[in-house]
Amino acid sequence: MTAVEERRIRVLLKDAVTEVLEERQNLLREALQESLEDMAMLKAIQNGEKARLTSRKKIFQRLARAA
Repeated sequence: MTAVEERRIRVLLKDAVTEVLEERQNLLREALQESLEDMAMLKAIQNGEKARLTSRKKIFQRLARAA
């Protein structure tokens, strides 16, 4: 493959990706949203691993008070 062909392929691929992202912005938005949710879940898990344990009874007592 020549350098000209490689450049042409790169331009075509870039144009195709740009077109898809412009036409289907929701795909990028959903991918970013999922990534952010995954990061938040990881942080919550890490925080939970550091926290001390709470009994089931205490959890249900707090839930009852909040309701």
